[in-house]
This record gives sequence, structure tokens and C-alpha cells, in this order.
Amino acid sequence: MKNNLEERKTKVKSVLVTLLEPEGDKSPYYDVAAALNLKIDFRAFIHVEGVPGKDIRKDKINMADFSAVILTSRNAADHYFRVCEEMRFDVPADMKYFCLSESIALYLQKYIQYRKRKIFFGKQTAKDLAEVLKKHTTEKFLYPCSDVAAEGTETFLKSQGIDFTPAVLFKTVVSDLSDLADVFYDIIVFFSPSSVQSLFENFPTFKQNKTRIAAF
Repeated sequence: MKNNLEERKTKVKSVLVTLLEPEGDKSPYYDVAAALNLKIDFRAFIHVEGVPGKDIRKDKINMADFSAVILTSRNAADHYFRVCEEMRFDVPADMKYFCLSESIALYLQKYIQYRKRKIFFGKQTAKDLAEVLKKHTTEKFLYPCSDVAAEGTETFLKSQGIDFTPAVLFKTVVSDLSDLADVFYDIIVFFSPSSVQSLFENFPTFKQNKTRIAAF
């Protein structure tokens, strides 16, 4: 135990963050790196690939059947509109959008005229939308998600009696990390179970040794 404590006190010089590098130069990561004289590298351990529209059709999902969409991420928004375009479905102006957060709602400006649409958002989880969902129980909801969608969201929607259909429009895929085989960091920072899975799929014999693990 004493040796473990001493190892934890070892000065940190390098950190690997398992995400894409932030755009611009305003990220807090850069402030931390400068203040503590750290080397912080970014590398996405997982990435997203879209499911082709033709495969969505095989699942007998018809975009015209839905009057509302539940969006839990920017990826969900991107792939919803991508699939609509591939299916040559013109999203109607009266489509209703229910977003987990305001940032996702504002992101919709990339695809629609924000002020002219019916857009609702919560603070961060589906439960934040409970009250507004109760006012729209007659809607038929499409729930665009990945192949590793959060079970909590579906469980909540079912508990509220929401008429929704999950649609896997994108998949989370393990990234190729072979170039990191002989690279070592004092800390590796993880933000999802999928990223941890990626580590062991890329390096089945991974040994932690003195590397510290940080988890979001």
C-alpha cells in the first residue's frame, strides 16, 4: 500500500484525453496544460459511423410516420437529418423537436430556422422533459440513437407512456490505436465505457503499470 501511495504522488507530466482535440484555443485543457506545465494529447478512442438510409428502410422505419423527434446529442441530430436526406424525406415545418439540452437545441440551427420551429429542451436528461412531454402525449416520437444508446432514456420514456420508436441511425465504432502501442502517459482520461472497451480491444495485453486512470 505504501508503494502505491508513493506512485500516486509521482509528478504528472503527460496526459492522454480520449476525446477529439477541442476546436479553437479556449478550452480549459489548454489553461491547465499551461498552468501546470503539462503535455496534454487528445485522441478519440471511439468514433461514430452512420447507418445507411437503405438499412433504416429494412427496419421498416418510415420518417413520415412521426410528428416529433427526441434528440439526445448532436450526433443524433446530424444523423437524423442525414437519413432524412438519403430517404428524400422533406422534414415538415411543423415537426416538433425535444432536446435533452439547450446546446443541442441551438445546434439545430445548422439544419432549420430555429425561431420558426417548435423546439423544447431540458437541462441535461430526459427526465427534465417530463412536464413538456406530458403535454404532447398524442405525438408519435422518433428516437434517433446509436447501437449503444443509454438505457435510462428508453426506460424513462416507457415509464411516461410515450409513443416512441427507437431508430439506430449511427454506430459507435472502436478506433484504430495501433500507433499508440509504444507510447506511455502518466494519466489516461476516459469519458465512456466504450472508450475503455476500445483500449482493451486495441491492446488485449494492456498493463496499467504506473499509469493513472481518470474517469468522467
